[in-house]
Amino acid sequence: DAYTALAASTALSVSDIPFAGPISEVRVGKIDGEYIINPSKSALEKATLEIIVAATKENVMMVEGEANECSEEELIEAIKVGHEAIKVQCDAQLALAQLVGEKATVKRELEEVEEDKELKAYVEEKTKDKILEIARGALDKLTRKNGFKKIAEELEESLLEDKGEEYVEENMGTAKEYFGKLKKETIRAMVLEEKIRLDGRKFDEVRPIWTEVDYLPSAHGSAIFNRGETQALTSLTLGSKLDQKMIDNALENYYEKFILHYNFPALSVGEVKPMRGPGRREVGHANLAARSLKQVIPSDTPYTIRLVSDILESNGSSSMATVCAGSLALMDGGIKISSPVSGIAMGMISEGDNHAVLSDILGDEDALGDMDFKVTGTTNGITACQMDIKIDGLPYSTLEKALIQAKEGRLHILNEMSKSLASSREDFKPHAPRIVEFKIDKSYIGAVIGPGGKIIQELQARTGTVINIEEIDDKGVVSIASSDKASLMEAKNAIDDIAFEPQVGDVYDAVVASVQTYGVFVDFKQKSGLLHVSEISHSRINDVSEVFKVGDPVKVKLVGIDPKSGKYRLSRKVLLPNPREKVAE
Repeated sequence: DAYTALAASTALSVSDIPFAGPISEVRVGKIDGEYIINPSKSALEKATLEIIVAATKENVMMVEGEANECSEEELIEAIKVGHEAIKVQCDAQLALAQLVGEKATVKRELEEVEEDKELKAYVEEKTKDKILEIARGALDKLTRKNGFKKIAEELEESLLEDKGEEYVEENMGTAKEYFGKLKKETIRAMVLEEKIRLDGRKFDEVRPIWTEVDYLPSAHGSAIFNRGETQALTSLTLGSKLDQKMIDNALENYYEKFILHYNFPALSVGEVKPMRGPGRREVGHANLAARSLKQVIPSDTPYTIRLVSDILESNGSSSMATVCAGSLALMDGGIKISSPVSGIAMGMISEGDNHAVLSDILGDEDALGDMDFKVTGTTNGITACQMDIKIDGLPYSTLEKALIQAKEGRLHILNEMSKSLASSREDFKPHAPRIVEFKIDKSYIGAVIGPGGKIIQELQARTGTVINIEEIDDKGVVSIASSDKASLMEAKNAIDDIAFEPQVGDVYDAVVASVQTYGVFVDFKQKSGLLHVSEISHSRINDVSEVFKVGDPVKVKLVGIDPKSGKYRLSRKVLLPNPREKVAE
């Protein structure tokens, strides 16, 4: 997929379509301490950092990826390494365009729409001061939105009064466009010149935070995270291996045991709309949040973990709120994550060499800004990032400043989260499933399952558990899930008995299964063996039925296993005192 942007850019570069490129895209992996460009899939399995970088020859445009708690310096170095590789690919595209000739080097001319300077000046005269008044007011989202809406309505009324109805019908669309641009330019200038943000915060200030865990008592874990006017409610559900999600894509099929769903209902932004399937936002934000959290989830956990984040209110950074709430929900549910994770969205407003880097951006700051840079991580380092640049240039010094400022914000958020829950709970919720996982010899897999699944189905029905068994690395791996500990242990003991391998010299409690003239067959720990008449007693026995009846308990010692047939040789008399030894004494 790293070659997709290169191919698309090359196609545009050799065409006559106007294009501000060329651009390209590379994947960078840090493997065994070295940065590798476009590593193989097998090599990526050992990577401690993996990012996609998209850029022109001059500037970085986009970064997205994940890491195993890397430092800010490591991330910047990876971006620089990727950018150097992209420069080579951009040069190759330019060279190819020269070979194609005029078809590629002479681009189509586009007619620019002529600006209505009179209308633009009118809009500025009527609205600029009002825009500034609202922008400086440190208002909440809804009040600010309604304020700007009122200014637009007053502009239309003023135009209607001064220019007439016909003029308004023809030019109101253009007037609204000028108003939108003026609003953006005015607020950007205010931030850069007056050092004021829309809600009155400092550039590096994070909105007020409150959190609560165990918010949904019936869930296996839950948390609510509120930051300013953005709120995420996240619930945790634990399942067995049978609940894993099958991923069927164009390149591979596999099962995923960590699933994160992100829901963004219309109510979160005060709107009434029908609920539809997941869109671009839901898929993208869920993917980023899942990447951020999976780095701290134990790789050997037997659970299938599902997190569902419902955004109840949104004013920017809802994906980062999902990361924070998800981390708390995992800890509330007893999942032993290696470290809590928080996330922050950074923004930037720039004009020439004047750059304002903003922490924890609002929705409006995202819309009018030049950068959206989401960073997640623990106290130890970064677990995921996503950066989109909307301008032509971003100096590495500004990128470094944004990462340092993001780290400060992340650590502050982690501190606020710790006030509700600092680490994972020692145990799961009482109603959450318990899972025990253990290994048996693979030769016993068939015995545990039984003919047509009879044994395992009967065991699940009797104990109320969910049992899964599969062969991994030449061993049978058994997973048993149940919310009742007693049922869990009953099922485990039953499977242990089936897969039990008796050891020569051990003594077992057995039960007589059948009586024959030459001895008795006994059952012990799901095994059967012959207790020969000669091994029942030190004295001669003429009639075995006089000594044992079916169902009688008897202690036996395993004295041998036939190397060919595998049959067990049992003895009772070795456990009894020998009368001959007493006579000799």
